[in-house]
Amino acid sequence: MKFDKEKYAKESKKGAPRSPLLRNGFATFWVGGSICLVGELLYRFFLSLSLLPKTASVSATVALVFASALLTALGVFDSIGRYAGAGTLVPVTGFANAVVSPAIDTKSEGLILGVGAKIFTVAGPVLLFGTLAGGLYGVLYALYLLFFGM
Repeated sequence: MKFDKEKYAKESKKGAPRSPLLRNGFATFWVGGSICLVGELLYRFFLSLSLLPKTASVSATVALVFASALLTALGVFDSIGRYAGAGTLVPVTGFANAVVSPAIDTKSEGLILGVGAKIFTVAGPVLLFGTLAGGLYGVLYALYLLFFGM
C-alpha cells in the first residue's frame, strides 16, 4: 500500500474538529487585556505612593510575576491558560508560569534534583538567549559609539 501525503492530509483535515477561532480570539484578547489592565492599575498605584515612574514600573512587573507564580502554585493559572491560550502567555505572567510550572511538577523528586534542576527547563533558553542578545547589542552599541560618536 502506497502512502499518499496529500490524501492523508485531506482525510485528517476532515476528521479533525474545527477550532472556534472567534471564541478563542475573544478569550485571548480579553484575558490578555485584563492582565495588562491590572498591570497598569498596579503601576498607577505605585505612582500614587510617590515612587519614580521607573521604580513604579518595575514594582508593577514584580507584583504581576509574583501573582502569576502564586496562581500557578495554587493550580489556578493553568485553568486560565486553558481558557485564554496565548492571552496569558504574552504578558510577563507567562514567564512566571513557565518558571514555576516545572518546579511544581518535579517537587516530589526533592528540592535539589527536582525543583532546583528543573525550574528553568522552559525559561532557561529564554534567559540564555535574551542575555546573549542583550550582551551582543551592548557590544554593537559600544562599537557604534566608538566609531561614530554621539
